[in-house]
Amino acid sequence: MAKHNAANERIKRRYFAHLTGAHGRDQATVDAVAKSLARFEDYTRARDFAKYRREQAMGFRDRLAEQRNARTGEQLSKATLHSTLRDLRAFFFWLADQPGFKSKIQHSDADYFNLSSKDVAIAQARREKTVPTIAQVERVLGAMPAATALERRDRALIAFTAITCARVNALASFRLGHVNLAGGYVEQDARTVRTKFAKTFRTFFMPVCEGALEIVTEWIDELEREHLWGPADPLFPATRIGMGEGGGFAALGLARHGWATTSPIRDIFKRAFAGADLPYYNPHSFRDMLVRHAMQLNLPIMQLRAWSLNLGHADLLTTLTSYGTMPVHQQGELIQALGKPAVPIDPAMVAQVVAAMQKMAGEGMA
Repeated sequence: MAKHNAANERIKRRYFAHLTGAHGRDQATVDAVAKSLARFEDYTRARDFAKYRREQAMGFRDRLAEQRNARTGEQLSKATLHSTLRDLRAFFFWLADQPGFKSKIQHSDADYFNLSSKDVAIAQARREKTVPTIAQVERVLGAMPAATALERRDRALIAFTAITCARVNALASFRLGHVNLAGGYVEQDARTVRTKFAKTFRTFFMPVCEGALEIVTEWIDELEREHLWGPADPLFPATRIGMGEGGGFAALGLARHGWATTSPIRDIFKRAFAGADLPYYNPHSFRDMLVRHAMQLNLPIMQLRAWSLNLGHADLLTTLTSYGTMPVHQQGELIQALGKPAVPIDPAMVAQVVAAMQKMAGEGMA
């Protein structure tokens, strides 16, 4: 059987271009959609999309529910089922409007890529995230070796993430010129930094991790003074690979370019946490960590707003709903504390919060 259908490949390319051009989807999103379509074509044996029938959708849905994760051996999660079927529904809904398909596919045919309401609820349920603590990150930094330039790069990467909570794609694309040590910030300029939704914003270094800023400062000084790198050079360069003394490929030092993908960054995080005898936390979990830390500080509303802007969020509500999930143990502590004598409310604090909210509303941020 043929692995690919030429007609299908052509229409998929058009759809991917539609996702990026008309909807502004990034490459990671397009790759996920491509994976969903590949699963469906594997089920239909690459049958022409023009021959799609609703029975295929129902059969594929049942087959997908039986499949197992290649890595864990467990059945695919409800979230994976939901996202895969959602991608396929959107594709065939779009396909029904395309020339050559209008008379063959109805919009309602796409609706058969669905889950039951119960399974959708399970797929979309929020679950408690595993998030590192500031103390754990400090332990990781203290345990990381720093004898070579590559080791110092890895340690600076962890430290920089801790004080900026930058996304992993941004970390892979930062240049030295984006960092202003004197001003205490990094400029996330979407023209050259791979930021989410191509947002441009400034992130000030967060004073949350002991010694992290010093590690970053020393790393930048090393790049500028010892390697003579300038503003256009990568902040976290890739590893230069060449022939080692034994004849095989080996890491020879720093390359003069950054990482093209984010996989090396995740690998650095895995090694760093393993070296500190701690469970692995991915780079994105640092964003959750810093929001939880801010909530524990009981910051005034304007400082919490500034914390939100530092993450690149235009709306404080985004920060609180996406990253401000309360740990279950803290939920229990607060509920149990209700039985204790209440602390008198400070009228001045109430007035401050009201004034801040009124100001935000006037600026169109409420």
